[in-house]
Amino acid sequence: MEWRPARTRPNATMQGDDVNEQRKGAHLRANGIRQHYLHLAGRGPTVLVIPGIVSPAILWSHVGEWLAQDYDCYILDVRGRGLSEAGPHLDYGVGACAQDVAAFIQAAALTSPIVVGHSMGARIALRAASFAPDAFGGLVLIDPPTSGPGRRPYPVPKARTVGLLQAAQRGEALQAMQRSGAAPWPQTLQALRAEWLSTCDERAVHVTYDDFHGEDIFADIAQLQVPLSLLCAGTGGVVSDDDVAEMRQLRKDLVVTRLAGAGHQMQAENFEAFKPALGAILARHTQTLERNRN
Repeated sequence: MEWRPARTRPNATMQGDDVNEQRKGAHLRANGIRQHYLHLAGRGPTVLVIPGIVSPAILWSHVGEWLAQDYDCYILDVRGRGLSEAGPHLDYGVGACAQDVAAFIQAAALTSPIVVGHSMGARIALRAASFAPDAFGGLVLIDPPTSGPGRRPYPVPKARTVGLLQAAQRGEALQAMQRSGAAPWPQTLQALRAEWLSTCDERAVHVTYDDFHGEDIFADIAQLQVPLSLLCAGTGGVVSDDDVAEMRQLRKDLVVTRLAGAGHQMQAENFEAFKPALGAILARHTQTLERNRN
């Protein structure tokens, strides 16, 4: 059954003014900027999701609605995306974005959240956990770009991402996605992506790609002190077997799951396979949290 969003626009309501009470969008000020987030309330440990390079929080709503069955889920709009603050005055580098995450956790009064970062969001979360480990209950990296100085490039070309974003600015996102040759998203998610893609600041994309090749993810892993798991795509080549082996040299306790047949956007393209994989990872982190509290 295809997921359909309960609400796709700020302040939109369901028929009869029946607002979806499970998902709430809100803003707070943290690290000196306006940060927008979605809260999908649930009973259980807190999970904070940090999305990828051109993924506003709304594109992870279906994941949040599923997670809210067992977790209290927050999804962050990274600066320059969605409804969070954007503009020429902002630093879009990974360090500034990581400071946002640490400040958001404090401002929202989240207690030991398990932070789930996808792609760019994984690198941001990793950097935040490296300098604010006490704020994290655990860290899940989903297909993080392993490019960096002296390493192979990130396999998704910047020209493709920027071209898609520019098409969205012209109001042609859906047509561009249909022509791209990339694995198709479910129709409802594809339409939602087309609607929200234009909220992403193009300069943020350029800075992020610069960071992908100028910042070393392995240096952050080497100093990490929080429980760590890695969920890799089976296709796309973002995280290679050699990358995994190097990470395991740095973190002997690293738990690795590779999702066979799934691509980089596994949360959209292969959600049914993604759910049990992430669910098992989060269950392990929850057990670790409970052991540490006892």
